[in-house]
Amino acid sequence: MNWIPFGVVTATGILSMKLTGVVRYFAIRRNLLDVPNLRSSHTSPTPRGGGIAIVLSFFASIATLAVFEDVETRLLITVLMGGGAMAFIGFIDDHRSLRASVRLGVHLAAAICAVILLGGIPERALEHWGLHGALIGGVMGVLALVWASNLFNFMDGIDGIAGSEAVFVTAAGAWLNWCRGGDAGLTAAMLCIAAASLGFLRWNWPPAEIFMGDVGSGFLGFIVAVLSLAASQRGPLPFEVWGILGGVFVVDATITLLRRFVRGDRWYEAHSTHAYQRLARRWQAHLPVTLLVSAINLFWLLPWAWVAASTPLYARYCLAGALTPLIALIFFPSAAEEKA
Repeated sequence: MNWIPFGVVTATGILSMKLTGVVRYFAIRRNLLDVPNLRSSHTSPTPRGGGIAIVLSFFASIATLAVFEDVETRLLITVLMGGGAMAFIGFIDDHRSLRASVRLGVHLAAAICAVILLGGIPERALEHWGLHGALIGGVMGVLALVWASNLFNFMDGIDGIAGSEAVFVTAAGAWLNWCRGGDAGLTAAMLCIAAASLGFLRWNWPPAEIFMGDVGSGFLGFIVAVLSLAASQRGPLPFEVWGILGGVFVVDATITLLRRFVRGDRWYEAHSTHAYQRLARRWQAHLPVTLLVSAINLFWLLPWAWVAASTPLYARYCLAGALTPLIALIFFPSAAEEKA
């Protein structure tokens, strides 16, 4: 049995936890604090930028896996180049606010490079939706990567929610990929990003001692999407499995964005109108909301994802079955606020 991936995963989690503590120390020393404002969900100044620990620990782990030939070179280049660009633009944005067009431009460039290196959404996945052609798969792959890169940024608004989501999606994806006989290197890479997120979560669990920041949220969204795309291309998991696993974030972020767009709001500006944010205000606490999302992930979405992975021909129906009730739940906080 090859124990190298297991050792790398364990070391990744420990390194991430230690690095997060170091980042927190320097953030406090240099007064790099997230000060509450009218759109904030927290009430006291908190160090930010802890996501750099996730970035550095994952880079170290995937490079180690590549040295031992557990990860192919194209994936390593995609992670280092695309993920590095996402982390860099997020780091800059954490220290001085950038225009949305600048951030989007970097996200788009990273997504295009990833699709060129790895390929787009597999054609066999598109056929189930009545679509054909490598060009369509490439375009949809770019759009999926750009949207995923912003998902974690949009949803990183209360303590522990983005970190725990990253742990769930990548750990569950690794388990399903392993169960279905998928690529072992991709399974190890997924477990490494899960471990890096878990190490950070030690400091970000409610009440958070440090925030992830854009340096971590954009990076996580991109890397999770890249690994999902690679696993769907090189393994037995249908692409819909990843949409199911990330269902809470996909539904909340997408519906909130559409509602703001229809109302004529500046959808690209910071706000606090996501369902999870409204629920946190109603419950006056972050922990119950983060635990609720985790429960939905484990007891609702994971079984659906397992069924979809086991019956790829019906994966799109599993996706619809898993996400439809979540769409209804998104409107619950709004209705509750109107009655209050």
